[in-house]
Amino acid sequence: MKREDIRLYIFDMAGTTIDEQNVVYITVNESINQFGIQTDLKRVLEYGAGKEKRQAIIDVLKSLDIEDIELVDKIFTYFQFKLDENYKHLKVKSVEGVDDKMIELRQQKKVVVLNTGYNKKIAALLLDKLCWEKGIHYDMLITADDIKRGRPYPDMINMAMENFGISDSKYVLKAGDSVIDIEEGKNANCGLTIGVLSGAQTREQLELARPDYILESLKDL
Repeated sequence: MKREDIRLYIFDMAGTTIDEQNVVYITVNESINQFGIQTDLKRVLEYGAGKEKRQAIIDVLKSLDIEDIELVDKIFTYFQFKLDENYKHLKVKSVEGVDDKMIELRQQKKVVVLNTGYNKKIAALLLDKLCWEKGIHYDMLITADDIKRGRPYPDMINMAMENFGISDSKYVLKAGDSVIDIEEGKNANCGLTIGVLSGAQTREQLELARPDYILESLKDL
């Protein structure tokens, strides 16, 4: 598969297109700690990166042999409150050069879709802070609220393909900063899967998912 064959580019948000200093995963970690459970950011990134955030909490707790849905709900409620507070004061910026790359792709008549494990409210807040506009920087936003099954299921990719009339996933590229992004792309049989080192996980972690390429940043695409 050659890059010029790709028609639809699907990019993760935090850590891939947006630099928000890992505030979401820091907040997940703080929220779990708040309920007397000892974990750290490394574990949260390993088991939660790229996932819908309630699912991220579930999987971090499972890694500690804790399965308690009532506790998950309490942590998630606290997390939502704390994240709103943290975002009020957060300075958000794009990963260097990525906004220009998105505009360049659209000028080449490619379709650019942002997909994320965030809910619609948080994703919209981030885009507003960046002053990114639909029709200029991207063509569509798909969030965890839009689908029943989150990553690594390919539902967000399938939604984007259906929306833009692309029936063959070999014309789709999926890029993200976590293993679960790459798994999502492979489960959708994307023509190319790209890991980037601008966000949550290391080269060694991304290599476990066997992406087609690992780049320092999307600007190197």
